[in-house]
Amino acid sequence: MDTALPYLTQDLPGIGGQIKYTPADFFVEEIPLYPPSGEGQHVYITLEKTNLPTLKVINMVARALHVQRRAVGYAGLKDAHAVTRQTLSVDGTTEEAARALDIPGVKILQVSRHRNKLKPGHALGNRFVIRVRGVTEEALPVAEAIVAELRAKGVPNYFGEQRFGHRQNSQWLGKALVQNDLEVFLREMLGNPHPSEALPAQKARALFDAGDLQAALDAFPSFLRDERGVLRQLVRTGDPQRAVRALDKRLKRLFVSAYQSYLFNILLAQRLTHFHRLEKGDVAWLHRNGACFLVDDVLSAQPRADAFEISPAGPLFGGKYLRAEGEPGAREAALLAQEGVSAKEFDVPGVNLGGGRRPYRIPLTDAELWWDDGVMVSFSLPPGAYATMVLREIMKTETPHS
Repeated sequence: MDTALPYLTQDLPGIGGQIKYTPADFFVEEIPLYPPSGEGQHVYITLEKTNLPTLKVINMVARALHVQRRAVGYAGLKDAHAVTRQTLSVDGTTEEAARALDIPGVKILQVSRHRNKLKPGHALGNRFVIRVRGVTEEALPVAEAIVAELRAKGVPNYFGEQRFGHRQNSQWLGKALVQNDLEVFLREMLGNPHPSEALPAQKARALFDAGDLQAALDAFPSFLRDERGVLRQLVRTGDPQRAVRALDKRLKRLFVSAYQSYLFNILLAQRLTHFHRLEKGDVAWLHRNGACFLVDDVLSAQPRADAFEISPAGPLFGGKYLRAEGEPGAREAALLAQEGVSAKEFDVPGVNLGGGRRPYRIPLTDAELWWDDGVMVSFSLPPGAYATMVLREIMKTETPHS
């Protein structure tokens, strides 16, 4: 976790420890937005997976049921190194076939039908039960004090390090796309060996940095398909624009989104000491439905924030986001100027993110703590929130994800 991001509970010591020692130490259960009706063309499969990423399970389910990958819908991606429960929707299969699924690491819990395909965001949130190992029972009251503050003020809604990719550089790739600096993009995507990567990948990137493009292409491992595709086009044409055009638009979208997230985190860090207090000119987020509005009268709006009905919201920069005014707007404009970008530049051709708002804090609900061979922490979060942000405050270790 990026320790440059300040803690909300910095006056309280962390308990240290380790999570995800085994998959069973990290349990996630999707909270459905609605129950299946029992009729309709989509078969809803509620399953439990262990130590498997969601997208891999989706591919396995599609193959086993002999349907196209796009026929499978899901509400959200779940942690891989964990035990997680979620629901998939499948078009073009039967309930009998779904119940008969036999996939290693996957248990079928329930099968029903519904009219709609599940899409990202079609969930109320997620419930977590997490064990923190490597601590003594004396850590429990310390964790309880931290959780009490998170309950009262909310959890900092930072984007977690997962957002920035395995090499922790997705934000820089996104910035290069926003600035249309293709040379920088290619150097960042194809060069700069990272110590966490496999040695063949590091070797290929070093060859690219040395200017030997063909040797780099020959050396890139086959599992780095995106890098190989871009580099192959660059070797073939010598044209950076055509090389970048070869990249999947979904991946470009991911990179630009990571840059949006990086800037959001900066603004949240600046705001953290008073992120539960509204300012004149703020954009407020209505937690009930995600609607946003400008705050003009702080005195009348603050009681709604105290009741966690609304919260200040930070920008996901783009051409169509709702701009803050007053001091909040000035801080956002200053960050863009410091970065040397404009909001409209985030509308990268073919990416079409548009921009938006994200609350600076999220409610921590159903929180419970107890001792069971470690500090057990149970809580619920809304969609798009990172459980590691809760654990980060409790543990205050450099890498609470491991």
